[in-house]
Amino acid sequence: MIKNITNVRGISCWGAHTGIKSLRRDLAIIFSEKPGSVGAVFTQNKVIAEPLKISKKNVQDGTAQAIIINSGNANCCTGEQGYKGAEAMVKATAKELNIKCEDVIVASTGIIGEPFPTNDILKGIKDIAPKVSKKSSAGSFAANAILTTDTYAKEGFLEFKLDDYAINMGGIAKGSGMIHPNMATMLCFILTDASIEPKLLQKAVKESVDKTFNMITVDGDTSTNDMVVVLANGMAENETIVSEKSEWYVEFRTRLEEVMSHLAQLIVLDGEGASKFIQYDVINASDELEASKLARKVSSSSLVKTAIFGRDPNWGRILVAAGNAGVPFDYEKVDLYLGNDKQKVLLMEQGKPQQYNKNLMKKILRESQIFITLDMCQGDKEARAWGSDLTTDYVLFNSVYTT
Repeated sequence: MIKNITNVRGISCWGAHTGIKSLRRDLAIIFSEKPGSVGAVFTQNKVIAEPLKISKKNVQDGTAQAIIINSGNANCCTGEQGYKGAEAMVKATAKELNIKCEDVIVASTGIIGEPFPTNDILKGIKDIAPKVSKKSSAGSFAANAILTTDTYAKEGFLEFKLDDYAINMGGIAKGSGMIHPNMATMLCFILTDASIEPKLLQKAVKESVDKTFNMITVDGDTSTNDMVVVLANGMAENETIVSEKSEWYVEFRTRLEEVMSHLAQLIVLDGEGASKFIQYDVINASDELEASKLARKVSSSSLVKTAIFGRDPNWGRILVAAGNAGVPFDYEKVDLYLGNDKQKVLLMEQGKPQQYNKNLMKKILRESQIFITLDMCQGDKEARAWGSDLTTDYVLFNSVYTT
């Protein structure tokens, strides 16, 4: 049996259909037997959904015990009615689970600007809270209940050791459209039984998000509801991680980034209308931040995305996008490769176009996974981003999203 968030010590959950959406599960609860450290990052969009206003306050003390999520309605641009609805979700969850309101994280995802169905959701919370379970199926129910336009649930789990202590870490995520660096619409909830000091957990979350969720793009739009929340309840009983210089912290952060990377790539693979998954590597740059900016700029270029969709080896678009990243570099030192997971074709060397096998390139561009590498030849820093192509299916789907 595949493990999921229910294999984390002390974590139980449930997901069910409450009527917000016509067919799919639309309400999920995740509960920890014990309060734990919490770290979170939120959207940088200036238009913020009502539940985020509450969750931002509730994570400030570094402690949480439950997460309540609805899908089908974003509860954004809903004013006082929506804010009171989010508050009611928190209060109902706290009451049903017998915990403090301050320890409840609330999230919503779906259509913006629709009246919030508070009464339906409150009834749903009352119905499903008694059902929270550690069964593996409960984890899958929760993962499915947070989806919107996604075509499949996104789950991840791993086990690792901190000395002799066995640590479990599992996560669920949603996202398919409105995906772009700087938190994009995406939600992610990761649970672990490791013990780690809250401020250090926040540091690990921020650093890991910057290298994973903030390095993906589908369509260039950042949503109003994005959040990543990590809850560490300490039930593995390891000595609490309190120093970023400790080997335990390095291992924990590495594993956290691994789970986030897995979930982030699942989001890109499920990009709305996408036919290709594209990995962008910038290597041998002079600065890590600059490498990151280059990777993000190229991955978000509509011209690059459409070229890959059209199987057109128009590599000039890649170089032009890099040149628009606001990063100083000498393009006459740059090498450019395009390929698959087995081979790379050199298209440009030291700023000069190269002869290449066009039949081989056509074959590569027919594949579903494409790898683009920019070798800056100016240092030893690197960055990686992931994105999808931009297809006619994406345009058609999003032209009738609410209808």
